[in-house]
Amino acid sequence: MRWRSRPSRGGTAVCAVLCAVLLAACGAVGANTRGATDAATSVRVLDPYGGDLAAEGTPKTGGNLIIGNDREIVSFDPARQNGNVVAQAIYDLLFRIGPDGTVQPWMASSINSADNGLTWRLGLRDGVTFSDGTPLDANAVIVNTQRHIDKPTSPAHAYADTIASMRAVDPLTVEFTLKQPLGDFPVFFAQAFNAGSLGMIVSPAALAQYGDDIANHPVGAGPFVMDSWVRDNKMILKKNPNYWKAGQPYLDSIEFRPLPDTETRYSTMQNGDVDMIYGGYNNELVRAFGNPNLKVYYGPGNGGFFFYFNFQQKPFDDRRMREAVVRAIDLNALGASQYMGQLIGADGLFQDDSPYHNPESSAAWPKYDPEKAKQLVQEYVASGGTASFSFSTSRSEVSLGEFVQAQMAAVGITVDLKFYDLAEFTSRVIQSGDFNLISWVNTFDYPYPGAARLLRSDGNVNYGKYANPEVDRLLDEAGATTDAAQRAKDYQQVELLSNQDIAVAWLSRSYLSTITKPDVKGIDRYLSRDLFYGSLWLDR
Repeated sequence: MRWRSRPSRGGTAVCAVLCAVLLAACGAVGANTRGATDAATSVRVLDPYGGDLAAEGTPKTGGNLIIGNDREIVSFDPARQNGNVVAQAIYDLLFRIGPDGTVQPWMASSINSADNGLTWRLGLRDGVTFSDGTPLDANAVIVNTQRHIDKPTSPAHAYADTIASMRAVDPLTVEFTLKQPLGDFPVFFAQAFNAGSLGMIVSPAALAQYGDDIANHPVGAGPFVMDSWVRDNKMILKKNPNYWKAGQPYLDSIEFRPLPDTETRYSTMQNGDVDMIYGGYNNELVRAFGNPNLKVYYGPGNGGFFFYFNFQQKPFDDRRMREAVVRAIDLNALGASQYMGQLIGADGLFQDDSPYHNPESSAAWPKYDPEKAKQLVQEYVASGGTASFSFSTSRSEVSLGEFVQAQMAAVGITVDLKFYDLAEFTSRVIQSGDFNLISWVNTFDYPYPGAARLLRSDGNVNYGKYANPEVDRLLDEAGATTDAAQRAKDYQQVELLSNQDIAVAWLSRSYLSTITKPDVKGIDRYLSRDLFYGSLWLDR
């Protein structure tokens, strides 16, 4: 999938640097926007974390916001891996990550450690209740965290498993004792649904009533509550009158429509049939930038669009074939054919201007060289291998599949294409490990735990099962340390080693965007598109 992330509201200098990078001229692999000829439509950083809420004026109350989503929702269970941008409207988060990477209180009031990260005390706000009227208290946090501990398939299991014990100090305080010090432990409570989050708390009463069917009956303490859900048609959320944040939400309701076809989704936005869409693709973004009647929120983030190699199956258990695939792909041709001439190239885990980027990793990344790719394929075949594999992706990526097939054929590799509906691709193909090569996107701002989720041997989005013990050690050290310099050094080494191993096939940064009508205000978002829905309002 080519799902393709607000500088801090005082971060003008940072934004200027990012914009300069994104508008750089064409060049080697890893250069940014390629072939951009029209500044009006040029993909660029623009309000990546949302609007300037204070400058937008006094919010108006009421109204129904219609949002076009790029898929149907599979599940509202935080302990089940799937993509769900709606969940945050119902559950909200205990904490949030600011544009500067700091963890800030949200539904919770504090989290502190007095012993360098071994023991943490999490304080909750008094008076916060779930939409069923029960309290969001220490017991609720413990019950939800225990679910993630008990469910190895939970996207947050690896985070919950760092906990040795937990107890309610009082009704509004939870104490966590970890198995070992972890300086970045608070981040676990600030992540969005798809990343795996300990900060999305489900009503224990609802869990007792519905069990795992909470997936279809979500009850949280967020700004909205489920009103109706007709699958593959629409979902309606109504405002939670007892939301903890005074005066919010401003909207009466939100209607979500699944619009998995990219062209239909964009034309529906352009025609005014919906107020906002979650954009996932470059072509939506380029056209939205060129449309004066639309507002765009976008920033590429770290990570990006790439191919997963299945390290547990042939041919990609052999590094030669992984290198052959990377060297066979002409990113300039990819940009021209798939990205409207505006591919934001990637050659490693971190953006070039990130303090965690290692220039040596860019130098180590295999460059486009079809002759070298042919040689590697021939060597692999001579050693008894078969130069063929299957490439699996969503049905909206047929042209990408055909591009990959043609590029591989040119170096002697036969590719069998497999296309799936997006929901099936996300929930079945990827998690089952039933693939050779797949397309995916993983974008993040702060490196912890994003880098570990992707590259650690037990990372919950390490779908290709890449494993390097030294990478695991460095990732663990980076997460545990409170020394910023050591953390940066560790991540730089992680980037270098994973590039040398060709852990994934980097292609492009992310194009995950939020596209709205100009009268949609109060956008407050993560780079992953996940919104804080309470602040949304309509200037009508």
